[in-house]
Amino acid sequence: MQLQNLKTSFLGKTIIYYEKIDSTQDEIWRKIHNKTIINGTVVIANIQTRGKGTHGRVWHTDDNGNIAFSFFVEMNYNIKVLNGITIKIAKIIVDIFNNKYGIKLEIKEPNDIVFKGKKLGGILTETVLKGEIVKYLVVGIGINTNKKIFTKDIENIATSIKKEFNIEINTQEFISEFCNKFEEELLKRMCN
Repeated sequence: MQLQNLKTSFLGKTIIYYEKIDSTQDEIWRKIHNKTIINGTVVIANIQTRGKGTHGRVWHTDDNGNIAFSFFVEMNYNIKVLNGITIKIAKIIVDIFNNKYGIKLEIKEPNDIVFKGKKLGGILTETVLKGEIVKYLVVGIGINTNKKIFTKDIENIATSIKKEFNIEINTQEFISEFCNKFEEELLKRMCN
């Protein structure tokens, strides 16, 4: 799989796609552990059986066509470079939905994307540090774009783009746009 309209120098140049996997985030950590990952790799899944949320929670990606991906960035920068990075990622996501689809979503700090108080997406940011230096940045993003049925335990607190707006989101287009914007942000931070 290749992302259309990708304008990055490294992020998203290597794509690993799974029709079904336990977790895109776990897959990146396995590849780091096995030293089989390239800087900028993006792992995308159609379905995740054990997607990772924050605080050890499970992120459900059990329907086709939702957005579930993680990416890996090799770094050698002071941790300060990543100040507020999760919020910045959330802003990029919200901006893409607003600019491309005319959908106004909100951010529930630090890492949730919501609509009318219901969770629609989440961001999981993990790093490997050596003292004050960030060696690796691993970010997982899950967005309910297509989910139609929510279990009783989450139906009052979760929603999806499809349910709220009845529109289709092209996953590859979205991820490509995200990679373009996020790499730009990251390079700007590294140059300062």
